Amino acid sequence: MAAIDAAIDPEAFVRDKDGHREMDLLVSGVHCAACISRVETAMRDFPGVSHARLNLSTGRLALAWNGPAGQSRDMVNRLSEIGYPVTPYQPESRTHTADLEEKQLLRAMAVAGFATANVMLFSVSVWAGTDMSAENRAFFHWLSALIALPAVAYSGRPFFISGWKSLKTRSVNMDVPISLAVLLACGLSIYETVLGHGAAYFDAAVMLLFFLLIGRYLDVRLRAKAGQAARDLAALQATIAHRLLPDGTLKAVPAGDIAPGDKLIVPPGERIPVDGRVLAGEGVVDASLVTGETAPHPLKAGDEAWSGMINLDRPLTLTATAASQDSLLAEITRLVEAGEQSRSRYVRYADRAARAYVPAVFAMTAATLAGWLAVGATIHDSLMNAIAVLIITCPCAMALVVPAVQVVATGRLFKDGVLVKSGDALERLASARTVVFDKTGTLTEGRARLLNANDIADEALETAARLARLSRHPLSRAVTAAAGDGPVCDNFEDSAGGGLSGWVDGRAVRFGSADWLGLPPSDGDAAQEAWLVVDGEKPVRFVFADTLRADAAKAVSGLKAHGFDAELLSGDREGPVRAAAEALGLDRWRAGLKPQDKIARIEQLKAEGAVPLMVGDGVNDAPALAAAHVSVSMGSAAEISRSAADLVIQGDRLSALPRAFSVARQARARVMENFALANIYNVIAVPLAVFGFVTPLVAALCMSVSSIVVMLNALRLAR
Repeated sequence: MAAIDAAIDPEAFVRDKDGHREMDLLVSGVHCAACISRVETAMRDFPGVSHARLNLSTGRLALAWNGPAGQSRDMVNRLSEIGYPVTPYQPESRTHTADLEEKQLLRAMAVAGFATANVMLFSVSVWAGTDMSAENRAFFHWLSALIALPAVAYSGRPFFISGWKSLKTRSVNMDVPISLAVLLACGLSIYETVLGHGAAYFDAAVMLLFFLLIGRYLDVRLRAKAGQAARDLAALQATIAHRLLPDGTLKAVPAGDIAPGDKLIVPPGERIPVDGRVLAGEGVVDASLVTGETAPHPLKAGDEAWSGMINLDRPLTLTATAASQDSLLAEITRLVEAGEQSRSRYVRYADRAARAYVPAVFAMTAATLAGWLAVGATIHDSLMNAIAVLIITCPCAMALVVPAVQVVATGRLFKDGVLVKSGDALERLASARTVVFDKTGTLTEGRARLLNANDIADEALETAARLARLSRHPLSRAVTAAAGDGPVCDNFEDSAGGGLSGWVDGRAVRFGSADWLGLPPSDGDAAQEAWLVVDGEKPVRFVFADTLRADAAKAVSGLKAHGFDAELLSGDREGPVRAAAEALGLDRWRAGLKPQDKIARIEQLKAEGAVPLMVGDGVNDAPALAAAHVSVSMGSAAEISRSAADLVIQGDRLSALPRAFSVARQARARVMENFALANIYNVIAVPLAVFGFVTPLVAALCMSVSSIVVMLNALRLAR
């Protein structure tokens, strides 16, 4: 999508709501917290602006103001002036923009890597050739220049463009000294080669770019994935609703046009577009979005229905109680996006160091140049010493401190079946203190299983299976799995929310809930049940339960051994939740929770300083996963939950969770060691460069060695 320019009036994207104006824009060129602050501050400077919030993960800038819609043109122009072009916000446009940026960085990194490998061949020849003639040395330098200069011009664009935009807005970011060091290294190399002095630094320039591009690519790739959960949730929202007009006509309209009080028809197989209340009809819906439970949820007249539920069998007539943007699914999407925004504001140690880096480097470089000129050194020698300071302090090692550890640690966890999706997930996992589990599909297998098959006569099991083989209900599937393939009944009927009926061998057979069959339910039993009633025979009880994973107890005890507090939050009924908690030794548990309730508990834990780790799998868990300090999803979980989580456990092996925590602790230690190594390097190397003991060539070598040391220390995690 093209950026908004003079040919497109931004006013076309302004919405009127509750007496004020709103507009959502997709902002390009945002890389860090400083960018967020610059954009939001520029927008808040406009009169009447009540809200300006930029989400780093999705690139979405949400604006609200009291004033004319035409003010949007000035806002868009201001963003362009400070170097952040915008387009109308659409989730798919963010994906396209992120893909383009990744591809550009990958190509730049490939070019820089190719140039580094080839230029180093010539450099090694020059270094090793002690008896090489001046003509041959100059020839090798020109060959290096032939490779390095085009590579620098192409691969350095991400830093050159970013640095230039920063200077245009009268500010300085880390890309400014990086660009200056690369350009000065190339310029000085050309100068030295033309004069035949014998020193050139083309290898330093391309090597510096190669290392920095590795870190930039990893950061952009991880951030691009961070907003996927909100985009996936947005895709679940129904786009079309069937409005019932006063004259009885059924009209298909955009879901966004539905207002509270409208009557709707929801056909079988479609999602409920907005929150509402059932007026007529009776059936079952897939409510996993709300409760996380696999069992279908019965609905009848007077019951509440939430957006995102899927109608499974019969048409339902609803009265809308909320507009599309105010319904449950839209709220869950906003909660996920809010959680990702708070995560993207996490301040890394490297970011804090970077704030002081740029002015310190410029101050030292200027002081070195002025100092040597003051003591009578030539302009050439003073400039050489100043460039050496600029090169030796280039933040290559500092830029690799976190990415190097991330790459090694994620590789090790991958071998253990754990995928790391978020850039700072390991650092946050290492600081977690409380683990919060979902039940269904996380601690349990997520599917019903017939528990008392051995207590049921083969004939009764087969009779029930003849009805169950024609039903999609989870309990029917459990009966079918226990009995195997076989024949079906005659005259089959499925009573929504009640059970199944039919004829088997000339006898009427019913299989369903005790209430539907007129039987008293079993009190105090946590398991689900169904009854088989055959004419002239005693009712037979079928007991079902979602069984715990084989390694659930091991995972819980392993995390407790690491000092974690643990609790269980579930949307299921109290009985099954209590039984699971008792089996796993969890003293704290809550049942019957909606997504908002889980969010509230997560926020409460954060406010108490409990630093929660959320482990879940359902669509309804996505907001809690996004809001938690760090989150883990199962590999078999809903796509939205995997997108919202920071780590994904492949193969659904919960026992990998304690190992992941152990690796995260080790990774944090390696990061702190790398910071120490990078700082020690600067403490030793910078004074040597300032006092003229280091040439630009030696500075380039020292810079490369410091990066290698950081990488080697990170590789200790692989053992």
